[in-house]
Amino acid sequence: QVQLVESGGGLVQAGGSLRLSCTASARFFDTTAMGWFRQAPGKDREFVASVSWTGGTTYYAEAVKGRFTISRVNVNNTVALQMNSLKPEDTAVYYCAARSASYASRRAEEYDYWGQGTQVTVSS
Repeated sequence: QVQLVESGGGLVQAGGSLRLSCTASARFFDTTAMGWFRQAPGKDREFVASVSWTGGTTYYAEAVKGRFTISRVNVNNTVALQMNSLKPEDTAVYYCAARSASYASRRAEEYDYWGQGTQVTVSS
């Protein structure tokens, strides 16, 4: 069973930064694409960013492009999401996800494993 554990959420003022991390089971991590999704109260879960297993391909939602950066360190089985210039509309529970394929995807249904989520709250 693959386990994903997120950390790094919290409360920040608008314009501030946060860095989320997700650590995955070692045996699984090296050949998987990873993604970050978020879900705000009363809204559907939405794609944020994803990265291929090599780290060479990344995708971003239009709403976060230029502000968020996804990266991975395979030796540490970790994928991170650096979030800068945060806005109140970025407030959500953020989920790390992994898929049993090497190429990145924007589609939640293509991910097989999910973390428990970490809350990000941006105050205005």
